[in-house]
Amino acid sequence: MIEIKGLGKSYGPKKVLENVNVTVPDASVFGLVGINGAGKTTLLRMMADVLRPDEGTVEYDGENIAGNAKKRKELFFLPDEPYYTAGTTVEKLVALYKSFYAFDDELFARYEKLFSLERRTPIRNFSKGMKRQAFAALALACRPKYLLLDEAFDGLDPLARLELKRGIISLEGTTAVISSHSLRELEDICSGFALLDGGAVADAGDLAETLAQVHKFQAAFEEPVPRERFPFECLAFESEGRVVRFVVRGEREEIVSALKALSPIFVEEIKVDFEELFLCEVKSRGYLS
Repeated sequence: MIEIKGLGKSYGPKKVLENVNVTVPDASVFGLVGINGAGKTTLLRMMADVLRPDEGTVEYDGENIAGNAKKRKELFFLPDEPYYTAGTTVEKLVALYKSFYAFDDELFARYEKLFSLERRTPIRNFSKGMKRQAFAALALACRPKYLLLDEAFDGLDPLARLELKRGIISLEGTTAVISSHSLRELEDICSGFALLDGGAVADAGDLAETLAQVHKFQAAFEEPVPRERFPFECLAFESEGRVVRFVVRGEREEIVSALKALSPIFVEEIKVDFEELFLCEVKSRGYLS
């Protein structure tokens, strides 16, 4: 289990994270989302002990990760832009990671063939997508207990995205924390999530349960109905003539009952996905017009 307790970080006068509290259950896939600058990368770097917090702790199985060499051997952090030297090849990275992890040669060989990786070609000569595929294959083959991925799907083609998702969920006993703007990909594999906003956790929990409490409706009326007549707080609301569309959080039966009291001509419920929920949340905070 990963427990983030009261985490805070500043760069000079700028507060990047403040009193962040998140719990990630064992053997789960956890999505970390937020707009650019929300603090996702900073949080992941502190979770990997690459960066030290100003306040709070990150604990793995009850142990503080700060300076904990034993625990660091159990995790693999793949940043958005991994470091490598001019002469670094996939072959050299395999040799390096074998000295730290119980590297799965058979699993890596599968991805090597699937992604057409060239072991002896300098990584600097790879395209962005090929670099990402190479490091993703290395991360999965290391089979860490904890896998931290920053912008995991960035630069990957649809086939590579699918294989990465399959690879993540197939790692038995691994707890994965993934930051990404590809919310549809996260929805496919994540059981939990945390939404960072302004350096704090704006929303978090079980993804399926959260989505089950968010509903989108489209309704038509005999005449236009102003927003103030709807007896619930909407995450999103738009009207076009006599037709309204809105997203609301709460119990479905209560929402439908209140809506029917307005005597609509017809009502249609539309499924809300993770991406739409995220857009509603950021719009409600004034980031999108």
